[in-house]
Amino acid sequence: MKEVLAHIEKKKQEFAKLEFFEFLEDKSIPPRQRLGFAPCFVPFVMGFGELNRYVWRDESTNDPIQAIINQHTYEDDGHWIWFLEDLTKLGFDMASTFTDATRFIWSKEIQVSRQTFYEIYRCTYKAAPIHKLVAIEAIEAIADIFLSTTTLVAKELELTSGIEYKYFGMHHYSIDSNHSMDSVESVESISNIKLEKDVEEEALELVNEMFDLFTIFVDVLVKYAKRYELESLSI
Repeated sequence: MKEVLAHIEKKKQEFAKLEFFEFLEDKSIPPRQRLGFAPCFVPFVMGFGELNRYVWRDESTNDPIQAIINQHTYEDDGHWIWFLEDLTKLGFDMASTFTDATRFIWSKEIQVSRQTFYEIYRCTYKAAPIHKLVAIEAIEAIADIFLSTTTLVAKELELTSGIEYKYFGMHHYSIDSNHSMDSVESVESISNIKLEKDVEEEALELVNEMFDLFTIFVDVLVKYAKRYELESLSI
């Protein structure tokens, strides 16, 4: 597993250089506008909780790798609650009908948010525990880059508004950084997993697939946020 984890770290460093993160770090843009992608993020965040509960969790086996995954899913399946709170705090609870909200969630404009969730589902549904673990490790690496950057934006907002942003801010980042999978014992246990050559090749390909998915996703997010910025400035 050491080779797979090293590959995840390499892809993580490449991912951190994408335009999306440059945009989030650009202090010439008001912080609320930098988080203007949040509505586009809705399908993925809500779907992610269900990935943990219904796709990755499996209580019917004593497999030790699956046991690690199960514990992780209980730690990770409720973060959408903080996200909904942040949407309200950011002012996205605009007056609209239920039909309009449904139309937006299922619109082509944010299709990639839904598609990212679907593709992760496709790759991990009824997959072997090792494949689910690899996908989760890759996604957690991506989340680390995402949250370490949004935390800085949330901190700017908190300084001026006095409002805590749990999902985009330090609350979420701190909890994500202290998952049971991140303990010294778990990290050592996971890194020492022995993989057959064919399984290792499948794992490396799965890592690439996860990072490719999210590269496309954050490209859409930054474009959405920039458009939101222009619309906000014109009001």
